[in-house]
Amino acid sequence: MLLRYVVGLFALCVALPVMAMDAEFVDLSGKKVKLSDYRGKWVVVNYWATWCPPCVKEIPELATFHEAHRNKDAVVLGVNHQDNDPDEVKKFMDGYLATYPILRTEGSLSNRTPFGTLKGLPTTFMITPDGELIAARTGIVDQATLEKFIKDNSQK
Repeated sequence: MLLRYVVGLFALCVALPVMAMDAEFVDLSGKKVKLSDYRGKWVVVNYWATWCPPCVKEIPELATFHEAHRNKDAVVLGVNHQDNDPDEVKKFMDGYLATYPILRTEGSLSNRTPFGTLKGLPTTFMITPDGELIAARTGIVDQATLEKFIKDNSQK
């Protein structure tokens, strides 16, 4: 049974917690990054593309959230879901002053992710500090939504 957790005009679909696999990505320099590298923090995994206007619109919100939390309790991981040259993606993100890690999946692009099927972009998955996938949202998210979601779900 899916429940709706509504914050303002945004909603995160919340399901029963599921242990997220230890997803593995590659950063823009080719270094492997695992989801477990961030154990102990909330992880906001955001699938996006440079050609996607809603994805681009949420970059400043994700960057602000990441900066406010990265040294404390949460991080944002941006997963570039397209087959672009990593240097071009880095240049694109530098233009938005995004400081959160930008990652890529290895192999061919697919709508299947370690967290579920992408129904569109952007799609954001919420992983607890214990590594449980507890929410997903297709569509724009903002800093206030992420802040409230973590606050409300940290008390459970």
